[in-house]
Amino acid sequence: MSLKNKIYIDNIPKHIAIIMDGNGRWAKKIGKNRNAGHKAGSKSVEKVVEACTELGVEALTLFAFSTENWNRPKIEINLLMKLLLLSLNKELENLNKNNIRFKTIGDLDRLPKKVQSYLKKVSKETQNNTRMTLTLAISYGAREEIINAIKTIGDKVKNNLISLKNIDESVINQHLYTHYLPDVDLLIRTSGEKRISNFLLWQIAYAELYFTKKLWPDFSKEDLYEAIINYQKRERRFGKTSEQVN
Repeated sequence: MSLKNKIYIDNIPKHIAIIMDGNGRWAKKIGKNRNAGHKAGSKSVEKVVEACTELGVEALTLFAFSTENWNRPKIEINLLMKLLLLSLNKELENLNKNNIRFKTIGDLDRLPKKVQSYLKKVSKETQNNTRMTLTLAISYGAREEIINAIKTIGDKVKNNLISLKNIDESVINQHLYTHYLPDVDLLIRTSGEKRISNFLLWQIAYAELYFTKKLWPDFSKEDLYEAIINYQKRERRFGKTSEQVN
């Protein structure tokens, strides 16, 4: 029996974020180069997007490329950009068919112009879709995101557009890349690593963290179901006592 049948549909996390880790190690394990791992990893993306759509997840955010990843070998970066274009071109029809809105967050100005252009195209052509929001974090770093938000808010305070006394969580949320998304409910990281790696630091304040040893290319729908079942067994208190929650 599939683990899917053990999931409580009335307790699906609204926003799932995933650090997709392990492509390189997966490739090395089978004696291939890192490029093979990235290609295999793109298939896992397709499976997870499909599963989240079927379950009724409202938002799925995938960490595809960090600001620190620019330090990788140029040949690997070029392949990742090419793979991104191929995947988007292949999936655009499916995104619209399944009523999925596509968004990106990060320092997109650092991306090749062709990639920037196509990301905007896919975002524009799916902007009216409502079933789920799929966000790709690319050239993304959470500290940079927060710094940019502080700078923008500071400028608005300086120009009397925002009062200093009115700055609260909602104001900061409005100035983050993810202003259109709810906070993360469930953060998943693959490959056995147990760190956040500068990903959605503000948005995961009360997220449930789930770590699995599965390398990303091996991550299946069943693995996603297992993570959600684990999430549903937890008591989310948000600072309250168990008695208050119950």
